Amino acid sequence: MEEVTSCKIAIENCQNTKTFAVAHLYKEEKAMDMHIHDCYELYYSISGGKQFLIDNRFYSITPGDLFIINQYESHKLTQIDNQLHERIVLSVHPDYTKRLSTADTDLDACFSCRSTGFQHKLSLSREQQKRFLYYVNKITSASGYAHDIVEQAAFMELLVMINSLSSANAPETVKSEYKYNRQVDDILTFINQNIAQSVTVEQLAESFYLSESYICRIFKQATGTTIGKYIAARRISIAKAALSEGASVGEAFEKSGFGDYSSFFKAFTRAVGVSPKKYANLSVS
Repeated sequence: MEEVTSCKIAIENCQNTKTFAVAHLYKEEKAMDMHIHDCYELYYSISGGKQFLIDNRFYSITPGDLFIINQYESHKLTQIDNQLHERIVLSVHPDYTKRLSTADTDLDACFSCRSTGFQHKLSLSREQQKRFLYYVNKITSASGYAHDIVEQAAFMELLVMINSLSSANAPETVKSEYKYNRQVDDILTFINQNIAQSVTVEQLAESFYLSESYICRIFKQATGTTIGKYIAARRISIAKAALSEGASVGEAFEKSGFGDYSSFFKAFTRAVGVSPKKYANLSVS
């Protein structure tokens, strides 16, 4: 499998083949605001040095950290220094992991099982890092006869490893590792608890007894995005999840918390690339 140097290309390849793609990044691409996409994401940090915001959780990033993100979770890398960061990102089509699973082994579990307190971050030991890179190298160096079988076999072994580690890292046995600004963490919790209703900066200021300008400033400093963009990304994520589970467009609109249908339709289509109705049809087919 060809190793690409752009997350955008990897996602496109993943969606076109309905399997997976590998991107090895050495330099920065254009920074993205809070975003969601239709592929799972495995983000492996080689050099560390940044911070992840996934839904309403902050995670520090150190060398050897692996992040597991599904297609409903809004996320953003926040810039905490100006250095370049080497990382490997695997984009995985959700249907592919389900096809690879068996009655005894659910290879999709690390992406689809989200209990309270779930940790998106796995800090790999040196030996686990070597195993991870071994599987990735096996995938990207496969060529010639039976290359597709070698790629799939190595990818399945990688998923077995990740699911085993994810299961061992269950929330009841480990402590939360993510770093956060206490005020911003409380604001994120409030937003997510009230996401189906109207949430404005004015309401947040009144609820936390802070000025609107101060709330906007600390939120942007901590997350790298604005309150409005974060709320929009979370609402689109909720709508996508509802549509994928069989909800009607109207039901998804109500659950997402958009003030009016026109705003919902425009925001969803702009972020996802297709209308809510078309996305619902694609999810069912």
